Amino acid sequence: MGKRGRKPKTPIPETLDSPTTTVASPPPPPITTAATGLDDAVFSVSNVEIIEQPQASHPHQEGRRRGRPKKLRKLTDNPEIMTPSRRVPRAVDNGEHKGSLGPAVAVSDPGAAWEGVARAVPAMDAVVKVFCVHTEPNFSLPWQRKRQYSSSSSGFVIGGRRVLTNAHSVEHYTQVKLKKRGSDTKYLATVLAIGTECDIAMLTVDDNEFWDGVSPVEFGDLPALQDSVTVVGYPIGGDTISVTSGVVSRIEILSYVHGSTELLGLQIDAAINSGNSGGPAFNDRGNCVGIAFQSLKHEDAENIGYVIPTPVIMHFIQDYEKNGAYTGFPILGVEWQKMENPDLRMSMGMKPDQKGVRIRRIDPTAPESQVLKPSDIILSFDGVNIANDGTVPFRHGERIGFSYLISQKYTGDNSVVKVLRNSEILSFDIKLASHKRLIPAHNKGRPPSYYIIAGFVFTAVSVPYLRSEYGKDYEFEAPVKLLDKMLHSLPQSPDEQLVVVSQVLVADINIGYEEIVNTQVLALNGKPVKNLKNLASMVEECEDEFLKFDLEYQQMVVLRTNTAKAATLDILATHCIPSAMSDDLKT
Repeated sequence: MGKRGRKPKTPIPETLDSPTTTVASPPPPPITTAATGLDDAVFSVSNVEIIEQPQASHPHQEGRRRGRPKKLRKLTDNPEIMTPSRRVPRAVDNGEHKGSLGPAVAVSDPGAAWEGVARAVPAMDAVVKVFCVHTEPNFSLPWQRKRQYSSSSSGFVIGGRRVLTNAHSVEHYTQVKLKKRGSDTKYLATVLAIGTECDIAMLTVDDNEFWDGVSPVEFGDLPALQDSVTVVGYPIGGDTISVTSGVVSRIEILSYVHGSTELLGLQIDAAINSGNSGGPAFNDRGNCVGIAFQSLKHEDAENIGYVIPTPVIMHFIQDYEKNGAYTGFPILGVEWQKMENPDLRMSMGMKPDQKGVRIRRIDPTAPESQVLKPSDIILSFDGVNIANDGTVPFRHGERIGFSYLISQKYTGDNSVVKVLRNSEILSFDIKLASHKRLIPAHNKGRPPSYYIIAGFVFTAVSVPYLRSEYGKDYEFEAPVKLLDKMLHSLPQSPDEQLVVVSQVLVADINIGYEEIVNTQVLALNGKPVKNLKNLASMVEECEDEFLKFDLEYQQMVVLRTNTAKAATLDILATHCIPSAMSDDLKT
């Protein structure tokens, strides 16, 4: 029992925003990417960080000592090295020219210099600093919350008096405030929508003064490789706006650490640090092409940052405008296998010119389970042919995973899926839905559910719960059976939950059961337990003499029904617990 909630052995920098949940380990928001020539270890979750907000910024004092005078002399000698776009933001940010820098900003052609500036400055004025106070639920003691903490990140103004930032920047928020560039006033903000999967949140401000003189950012198209990008935000290291630049290094389906999903993403080589989260990435025309959201930290990798591209941003915005709320990204509820082996293709009855992927298994709660079957070969999605490795054509000379096509759709949309079954080609019109996991990656802002009887604390397992119990290395520390269910089990019904005995609050009635921790509850008095609410109602309505709980590993817990119910009130009072069950179980 001493092991519960222990900290990981190697300290990992934490993201002050939300914990991220993925099938990998959950550290500061990590991200996985397939980089050539690097070990798999490089891309474990513990290496990827969500660039969030620093709780307090500690400017690095050493920066002043490192050869700065030499650089300034160089610039002064060759003024043309310093382009207007580099120079002007610095002058504007500080509000004045330092005397020593005066000569360095002289330009031979003032007209050409300020032409670029006129474009950049209004766009940068739309970038705001986001201040958030978070109060996270305590998943291990679900009747209370953790101590509140504050963080800062970036955001930017879009049309319709709205502001975009990252979802992990405002997760478990109790208060959100925004500050404009060059302003000394913080304005209270209202959270309109949080898109957990795509790591985007939408805010607004009621105070009309906030919107005075602010021009919304305009969105650009998906950039090409080697296109230049400029990331603007308020990262750690100072209080004023910061600008870093780089190029687009890669465009592919990325693992979104915070949302535990895979969506289109951009990899860039511009520096992205804590506090950059939610800041825009501009192209050279001053249009926004993405939102900075996570970076890869590893000794073998340098300057790898990730940006949410405009197709994902526009999906989020249009989803909100169409439905009045965020409904998520649909998925095809199947697990599939590549068909690259010629013998495998031949055995499935595929002709030499046919390509596709084989369905391994289907989520029983997904609409597709009504029409698709295991071992069907998916040949195309909405008329786009799928290759044997699961990719589809993407722009000129590029290919991308076919999940990209699905993520372009909205929940409830219909799609035509063509499959090969017993050498026969069939077409199905399928209604797409979002995914339901047996162990959810997020609680989406809801407080955790719990039920207490005779000191036994029952709760439903989620990834935040596992992280709370076992730390960021929960993928190595949690019980194997729970990890196996998290990675491989599919829910058999939409309301199914994995219910465990979280802990036993010691009392006379539960002598001998004290060491039961995080063990799944399979049945009560011979009836299977479907979810926590089902368990609570069965206990409350039980009129048998004994409560017999069947647990994982063939364990059994038996309590006398009347005594157990009578002892519960005293146990709650001893531990200062306000109620024997969470509010959502009372309705």
